[in-house]
Amino acid sequence: MPAPTCRISLRPRCRMTSLWIPLVVAAAFLQNIRSALQKHLKGRLGTTGATFVRFGYGFPFALLYLAGLVLVIGLPLPTPGVEFFAIAALGGIAQILATGLLVSLFDARNFAVGTTYSKTETVQAAVFAMIFLGEAVSPGAAIGIIVSLVGVVAISAARSPAGLRQLATSWAQRSALIGLASGALFGVAAVSFRGASLSLGGVGFLVQASFTLAVALVFQTIVMTAWMAWRTPHELRQALAAWRVAVWVGLSGAAASMGWFTAMTIQHVALVRALGQIELVFTIASSVLIFRERILKLELIGIVLVVAGIVILLLR
Repeated sequence: MPAPTCRISLRPRCRMTSLWIPLVVAAAFLQNIRSALQKHLKGRLGTTGATFVRFGYGFPFALLYLAGLVLVIGLPLPTPGVEFFAIAALGGIAQILATGLLVSLFDARNFAVGTTYSKTETVQAAVFAMIFLGEAVSPGAAIGIIVSLVGVVAISAARSPAGLRQLATSWAQRSALIGLASGALFGVAAVSFRGASLSLGGVGFLVQASFTLAVALVFQTIVMTAWMAWRTPHELRQALAAWRVAVWVGLSGAAASMGWFTAMTIQHVALVRALGQIELVFTIASSVLIFRERILKLELIGIVLVVAGIVILLLR
């Protein structure tokens, strides 16, 4: 059956066969910047404080973006139901927990093993999307996802004490299980956010994505503020005092999320997250071009595999 023609309203059912690609590439690039800024803040604020700024300083920019779409461009504001808020809350909690598990790996003995296994998020997201949203990827896209995943594993193993053989045999270790759980929760978050956005109906994918993002960030800010006020009030005060740097974390993070949420509204989660693996290529490129680090053979092989997987994905 021929694909439906996209009208000027750009509804999510239209096959936006190209728009999601630059959105994901831009989101991955901006996420790289956000991560670098968060690492800079981590030494001053601690893990919880550095995590908080992503949400606490990001939601004002998400609200401004939504207001611009509604008040300036004139797009209609959606009318959410109970289903939307329930799914968005699930995604918000899953993302916070996934980030917490990933951060906990910094203190684990086999940090590289755990973080590598967390990269299985792409495959797990594909499974969750098939179960909960009824979205199955084509055989060609599945091959592209697997090839890029192998490349990600190679890049992750390149500079770690754990070689490829140890990574393959360490799936039952505690750090590996934490990494798998983190990847699963990131997959749940991505599928939840897409489901919440689609539940808003066909008011337009830009408003659906921006409204979902704004609600998610506000919810996550409230949850983290309450938690930090109870458990680590000093980190909350430090995060508020570090606004000069934190505001850039919020801006870059919100801009990246705008790209992710919009792409996930118009395209399957598995494809979006698979293309998002290009972030690792940006990371290595910055380390080589800016910090003059030497690229390793295994990293080069991983980059080739990631790019090959993305090409297969886009030519599916």
